Amino acid sequence: MIEAQAPTPAQGADQRLQSHLQEILNWHFSEETGCPFWLDWKQASGWDPREEIQSVADLVKFDHFQDEWLRDEKNERFVPKGFGKRPFNIFETGGTTGLPKQRIGWDDYKHDYEQFSGTLDEASFPRGGNWLMVGPTGPRRLRLAIEHLANFRGGSCYFVDLDPRWVKKVIQRGDIDQVERYQRHVIDQAVELLKHRDISCLFTTPKLLESLAERVSIPGRGIRGVFCGGTTMTPQMVRFLVEEVCENETRFVPTYGNTLMGLAASKPVTKEEGYSITYYAPQPRATLRIVNPEATEETRDYGEYGRVELTTLTKEFFMPRFLERDEAIRRKPCELYPWDGVGDVRPFGAMEKKVIEGVY
Repeated sequence: MIEAQAPTPAQGADQRLQSHLQEILNWHFSEETGCPFWLDWKQASGWDPREEIQSVADLVKFDHFQDEWLRDEKNERFVPKGFGKRPFNIFETGGTTGLPKQRIGWDDYKHDYEQFSGTLDEASFPRGGNWLMVGPTGPRRLRLAIEHLANFRGGSCYFVDLDPRWVKKVIQRGDIDQVERYQRHVIDQAVELLKHRDISCLFTTPKLLESLAERVSIPGRGIRGVFCGGTTMTPQMVRFLVEEVCENETRFVPTYGNTLMGLAASKPVTKEEGYSITYYAPQPRATLRIVNPEATEETRDYGEYGRVELTTLTKEFFMPRFLERDEAIRRKPCELYPWDGVGDVRPFGAMEKKVIEGVY
């Protein structure tokens, strides 16, 4: 008798993803639980994804999810019948590529950040420690998400707000003096909070972190862990943030995320790997694929740059094949995350044109 072999980590991850995909398709395209948008789409398209999508590779049968659907369609059309009349949260994207998009949700942000919490080490992000968020709050999912992360780990969260849409307009008209004054206004508030409150964990954007470190020592103010995201981070910038801003004492954890996906964690950043960042989608709740921008049904080879394509797979939100604003290198799976990663993320077309990102 031949004993069945246990699946490898990669095989196990793939099996979970395939099973999850079928569950999500059954939910969104069922007359009992699906939302009006996808049920109308099924009728208009003339095919049923529950019958024709048998694997993740089959997702290419969908056309790309369109930005405009999240701007023009009423949010109520995305409410799955399975959620009944439960009120929803409304979250907006940063509006980097045009008018902000809206996504509704209920508990996805909690699941995403509870899952992410498991990747944080206890010494750098201590249980019970208070957090400070310096970044965009307002209609963004990030505000509730960071507070939930702090609460989930037993702490509270202080906030300093920043309006990236206003900053973007000021940058576009070339008023650098006002940009700098606004940045000082934001950092002034953060410095005061750090002086007078017990705070051990910080979330902010790379440039705000750099500005904060020009005013105070990050580890000197008791910050043990920094969770950072929002804009591009080159290896050179990461080295600077790790070695000089965080003084090789405070733990630096970069992330890649947005309102539509959730949160992609990175494997630990090391000097040995040249401070290059590789992110891994929160599978099976979302997947990332690096595609040929000229023929998006083609997946790039490992080591090649391509455009980032996102598929979100939760009961709250189904979004197949959304082309992100970014491009990245396709990276191999690793021990912590046995599925494809995306490395050295940067704005799509950044080598050919100047792109103003959502948060400076």
